[in-house]
Amino acid sequence: MTAPILTFAQPHPFPGKLIIVEGIDGSGKSTQLLLLQKWLEAQELKVFFTEWNSSALVRETTRRGKKSKSLTPTTFSLLHATDFASRMYHEITPPLKAGMIVLADRYTYTAFARDAVRGVSREWVRKLYNFAIRPDMAFYFKVPMEIAIDRLLGGTRAQLKYYEAGMDMGLSQDVSESFRLFQSRILSEYDKLVDEYGLITMDATQDIETQQNQMRRLVSEALVNYKPKRGTHGKRASVFWRRFAVRESE
Repeated sequence: MTAPILTFAQPHPFPGKLIIVEGIDGSGKSTQLLLLQKWLEAQELKVFFTEWNSSALVRETTRRGKKSKSLTPTTFSLLHATDFASRMYHEITPPLKAGMIVLADRYTYTAFARDAVRGVSREWVRKLYNFAIRPDMAFYFKVPMEIAIDRLLGGTRAQLKYYEAGMDMGLSQDVSESFRLFQSRILSEYDKLVDEYGLITMDATQDIETQQNQMRRLVSEALVNYKPKRGTHGKRASVFWRRFAVRESE
């Protein structure tokens, strides 16, 4: 019997849980997800982490395109979709089938927001990612633009990146102003996504501990009936777990 085809519109049937974070650069989402990962692992739960634009399949192509500044909005969109598809089938779906908790730093909503701002059809992008597994929890870390810029430039980041600042759109010759205009438009798109997909909005202006406590409380409530197990999808468990084991030397 052929298994039913999953779409983004329906909940996934796997025993694992998929928790993702979204937000503009400088929102602090990555910090919060890292803290959540450490907290879950401290409870001896099996956790797998994945992040946006990290697949080896298109990494070199993306790097070359960014370096030469030759990526069009559609090309950029397709590269990210290819990266996502690779990670979906190799990094996200297998752990979910095995009953693990998957944490994703950025998900389809990043494409929905960024690609729309770059002029790509919203309907086309949604159809492009229709193969994606719908997350069990989706957090959106909302932060004012000025705070995001201060965090980026006040941290380890020496300067804003070309595509990160939307310089390819010709909004402004000043990189800081271009970032402000570009990311402000992305913020507007995220506000629409909150209503469309029910993202959990977090006040990213609060201190790190307050945000983390709130996040942990919400995740704990969502995991009340979660029972770590291999599930009917995961055979040869011992072999599978070794793929995700971290060596002591690392």
